[in-house]
Amino acid sequence: MLSRFPGFLFVATILCVSQVDAQQNKNAPRKNAPQAREIPSTKPLNPVEAAIAALTSARNFEQVAMSPDAKSVAWVEAIPGKDGSETGNSAIYVQPTDGKTPPRRISASAGVARAEGGITWAPDSQRVAFLSDAAKSGQLQLYLSNGTGPARKLTSVKGFLDAPHWSPDGKTIAVLFIENAPRASGPLVAETVETGEIKDSFYEQRLALVDVATGSLRQVSPADMYIYEYDWAPDSQHIVATAARGNGDDNWYIAQLFSLDTTTGAMNSIYKPTLQIARPVWSPDGKTIAFIEGLMSDEPSVGGDIFVIPASGGTPKNLTPEKKFSACWLAWTNPQRIVFAAELGGDSGVGSVDPSNGEVQEIYQGSESISAGLWNPNISLAADGESAAVIISAFDAPPEIWTGKPGRWSQLTNRNKDVKPAWGQVKSIHWKNDGYDVQGWLVYPSNFDASKKYPLIVDVHGGPGAAVLSTWPSIGNFAMALPAAGYFVLLPNPRGSFGQGEAFTRANVRDFGYGDFRDILAGVDEALKTAPIDPNRLGLTGWSYGGYMTMWGVTQTDRFKAAVAGAGIADWLSYYGENQIDQWMTPFFGKSVYDDPDVYAKSSPITFIKKVKTPTLVLVGDSDGECPTPQSYEFWHALKTLGVETKLVVYEHEGHHFAKPEHNRDRILRAVAWFNDHLH
Repeated sequence: MLSRFPGFLFVATILCVSQVDAQQNKNAPRKNAPQAREIPSTKPLNPVEAAIAALTSARNFEQVAMSPDAKSVAWVEAIPGKDGSETGNSAIYVQPTDGKTPPRRISASAGVARAEGGITWAPDSQRVAFLSDAAKSGQLQLYLSNGTGPARKLTSVKGFLDAPHWSPDGKTIAVLFIENAPRASGPLVAETVETGEIKDSFYEQRLALVDVATGSLRQVSPADMYIYEYDWAPDSQHIVATAARGNGDDNWYIAQLFSLDTTTGAMNSIYKPTLQIARPVWSPDGKTIAFIEGLMSDEPSVGGDIFVIPASGGTPKNLTPEKKFSACWLAWTNPQRIVFAAELGGDSGVGSVDPSNGEVQEIYQGSESISAGLWNPNISLAADGESAAVIISAFDAPPEIWTGKPGRWSQLTNRNKDVKPAWGQVKSIHWKNDGYDVQGWLVYPSNFDASKKYPLIVDVHGGPGAAVLSTWPSIGNFAMALPAAGYFVLLPNPRGSFGQGEAFTRANVRDFGYGDFRDILAGVDEALKTAPIDPNRLGLTGWSYGGYMTMWGVTQTDRFKAAVAGAGIADWLSYYGENQIDQWMTPFFGKSVYDDPDVYAKSSPITFIKKVKTPTLVLVGDSDGECPTPQSYEFWHALKTLGVETKLVVYEHEGHHFAKPEHNRDRILRAVAWFNDHLH
């Protein structure tokens, strides 16, 4: 999970992979477009340094938003340091969609680099609201720009602001607000150190309403309720929200669907789901609500079926049962049409479903990654329900802004024209195992020679509720430096992943490490058939769930001759009491660890630790609340005691997502060196 401030979302950097087709590449660079940053070229880089440069040189688009009238697009663009490192600062640009006029920067800081994002268009398409820390570094406030003068500061609060959104009547901007928050929300960021008597202390994320005319802010949702996502009703008087009482990081997994009266603040639960819910949207007539429900392991990573329910409550209806895709995002564009974005077996897609009969129509399917700022495929639609803005990237194409109808996009920006991949071609491969059709990506070495045999590293994605699609990777994807060092890299999407429907996503319930690991091993066999890979030089790595699968994998087979386990889980029983988000575990294991410890023990690497012979490097942040540091200590300690070659590296004040550039760099260099020492 991750900060829900759209301006700081790491767009598709962890989950996605593909190619932008030849039709898209016909778009010529636009005159007067801002120029791409040049990669320093003082001397030739060694292959790994070139890979690090490729992972840091692309300009990152954090959010894009189409104006309601489809005539303009706004986007948030990260401002990197001179060495390509993340600075936390951003710039907001607005440009007509016809591309005839250069983009115009809007800001609250008179050109000084600040953290800015969370853009939202007014219904009149003339004003843009956004968040900025221009007044005080580190403290976001809500600002309003009409595009002609300095942005007007609307709020003066202390705490964390996120996800502003205009009411349909244009009079009010809703925003999520954690008053006096000690850090950004979400368990991916570094946890706050607790000392003294430890108590359950909650900082609730409430819904606040800001009057556009006066700037007055009123917290409207109850003080004991944590709001995750929301959508305005057409009457501008009601809101639908996913929410839960108590710990915000943990209780997303048991959030319910609520309606909220903005006048009284009264909240009414209209649905208590069986699994996880996300992306609620209101129907145009205000009578019905659509949302996504499915088995999800991480708050930002959404996938499931599309449901509708009366706004007053009742029995929900599944519109997409047994469909072979995972819906990720919704927009209800007219009474007979819900537009959605989805993952489909390694591809991104856009479709529509008729809420009256469940008829699904495909609008677009492609191998490239599409995003408007959230994880998983999503787009930004205009009021006509047809025109869209999107960030498109692929393994061989760094991100750019595109606009138009889905599948007929036109490239608007040309920021990254000089950035090239430092890895080889990428092939989508497919295999069968245990009756399942499984897909993955095979990344070739940078300077591939068909006459040679190469080592292979398997990189297992996090989640497990996620999937590898095609996207331009960030420095957080440390395995993408390995092809530059002469490795094939296999990125599998085993059972438990998104992209093939709910039955496939739920296929690893109470079975962690068994069927999903067999899928991965079958993928290795398929890779051996596909490319010149030396079967005696195989490695295994991953982060989070991938770190767990690495720890698990070396207890189950000696096929892998080296491993790098990142933020892994060694012992599900002890993990249950150590992590900050234990609510996610019950849907996957069936019961709590106190009610059924055996199901946790049978999937724990520590149970089989004496079988390990594989040299294993263990990496973790010291403030990781999602996969706590003691899990890595436990695994390392066991290997050290048993005489298995191992190292443990703990990174200071890093959470589940690493924030410091020097730590991301060090992680890459250590992983490459470890595999080089054992596989070359």
